[in-house]
Amino acid sequence: MIPLEVLQNLAEKTPSKIILMIIDGLGGMPNPETGLTELETANLPNLDAMAGRSIAGLSDPVGPGISPGSGAGHLALFGYDPIKYDIGRGALSAFGLDFHLEANDLAVRANFATIDDNGIVTDRRAGRIPTEYNRELAELLRQIKIPGVEVFVVTESGHRLLLVFRSDNLSDELTSTDPLIVNQPIREAEPVVPAAAHAAEVINAFSGEARRVLSGKHPANGILMRGFAKRPNIPSFQTLYKLTPAAVAAYPMYRGVARLIGMEALPTGNSIAAEFQVVADNFERFDFFFVHVKYGDTAGEDGDFSRKVRVLEEVDENMPTLLNLKPDVFVVTGDHSTPAVLKNHSWHPVPFMLQSPLCIPDKLPSFDERAVRGGSLFRFPAKEGMSLMLGYAQKLGRFGA
Repeated sequence: MIPLEVLQNLAEKTPSKIILMIIDGLGGMPNPETGLTELETANLPNLDAMAGRSIAGLSDPVGPGISPGSGAGHLALFGYDPIKYDIGRGALSAFGLDFHLEANDLAVRANFATIDDNGIVTDRRAGRIPTEYNRELAELLRQIKIPGVEVFVVTESGHRLLLVFRSDNLSDELTSTDPLIVNQPIREAEPVVPAAAHAAEVINAFSGEARRVLSGKHPANGILMRGFAKRPNIPSFQTLYKLTPAAVAAYPMYRGVARLIGMEALPTGNSIAAEFQVVADNFERFDFFFVHVKYGDTAGEDGDFSRKVRVLEEVDENMPTLLNLKPDVFVVTGDHSTPAVLKNHSWHPVPFMLQSPLCIPDKLPSFDERAVRGGSLFRFPAKEGMSLMLGYAQKLGRFGA
């Protein structure tokens, strides 16, 4: 990977414009009945036509065989090494919800979950309870008192919560209480380093009290905690690349990623059509647009192959709104793969295509996992995608001149 300081030295301010559309959980696997992936199954005339005008390949968000979280996958596409900048989801949620983290805060990403009488997690997402019910339950959690610790409980969306614990000596070097799969017991947080012992005690005390106050609130009768994070320090996207960037993302966590690196998060609706229209309405104000589509990942995690296909088709139906803007560089990719047959994030490389008047098109017949294998980008680390975008937008000066 080209070091960020090299890109910073080469970056130039120009009038050209870039759209990076990230379809969350884009990559898939073949349906056992048809042998076709979600992308291969969907009717995608606009994306397939774009593949004929683009260069394409497959990207690895973190590395071969590694299943990434969404934060890591997004940071990689923004050009940051996701291993070096390993930022916990708690911090990203805090930024997305405009919660100001202080130096002694420990931010945690939490899920309401269903836990049986034996402590076994039977549903990690509590049936995806509605956000309004989340708010009611959050009020109950605010009743929990931990001696010497100030606790903040903030509803994120659906079954997800932000928890912030404010006290001295709270390390984020902890293991998760979330087993990450069902039919496994809820875990106790354990310190990874001795200095995290106090934080583990705080987290486990809150977890136990949460089960007590949520008792009888089936399906949301417990919480799972992960993504422990302190306030991060990361270079500014604007400073690195000399861009004026905007984020168009409905879901708080992804707005958090954008704000963390210095993008302006634009107000948007919850539909794909509304998000794309926000880009059109603000196209003259910014030269870089991060556009996030969440719903493919949700369908994949639910194991709903048909719904993921419908999400992809909805993206395609609304593509003319973005295509008609004629950006100098238009990239369509994903932060990771979420095959419906696995019901989870996976290690599979992610389709990536870049359209620009300056590229020599690969003339691929379609945009899907198998077709892009024949593209000129082959298989590459996702963190190299940013330099490709800047290069094709003519925003990088000559190296060694």
